[in-house]
Amino acid sequence: MSRPLRVLLADDHPVFRKGLHALLTSLPDVTVVGETANGEDAVRMAGEREPDVIVMDLNMPGIGGVEATRRILATRPDVGVLVLTMFQDDDSVFAAMRAGARGYLVKGSDTDEVVRAITAVGAGDAIFGPPVARQILAFLTRPLSAYDEQQFPQLTTREREVLDLIAAGASNTVIARRLSLSPKTVRNHVSNIFTKLQVADRAQAIVRARTAGLGRRDDAGSSRPQL
Repeated sequence: MSRPLRVLLADDHPVFRKGLHALLTSLPDVTVVGETANGEDAVRMAGEREPDVIVMDLNMPGIGGVEATRRILATRPDVGVLVLTMFQDDDSVFAAMRAGARGYLVKGSDTDEVVRAITAVGAGDAIFGPPVARQILAFLTRPLSAYDEQQFPQLTTREREVLDLIAAGASNTVIARRLSLSPKTVRNHVSNIFTKLQVADRAQAIVRARTAGLGRRDDAGSSRPQL
């Protein structure tokens, strides 16, 4: 970059925030344009201070880091958000990614890794610490399931189960028998699935479902345990 990288710090732990501030101000190509302890101020300062990168904690007073990230990127999509937090659970990681965070590190990462991540996010890259990268890889490579809420989140659990059987080639009669449902209830579920997936017919629904990994069973009569 032709000018120093402008960084905003958002973290409600003053000792950690001050230490990060001291680290970054020691670098010749980084300027800390502000710091805050809550999400609302992070949103406001993102507009006022025009940072290139926001180092964002997740657990802060008020709206928190995920919602702050979402609001900031709604108006400033050019800003790179690097999450730096204590939390490493799947819910936190994927909530931050869905909000638009470009990087995710866990507190305790060494200083060189933090500096590299800030620089990379400022250059438009996506970067994740090794533990988080392993989580993401495990998530992306794990076997898919009709019961997984990440699969077609607009569907209910029962609708995903019906879709799984549709993808396996089961008729409505078979679905009703396997799930102990009435034929009318199955028809209603199928209609709702078509509407939510915006497909015109069973064939299109099967293509969508099989592309996502559903319908992988030996025969249409086999089933998972009843709900």
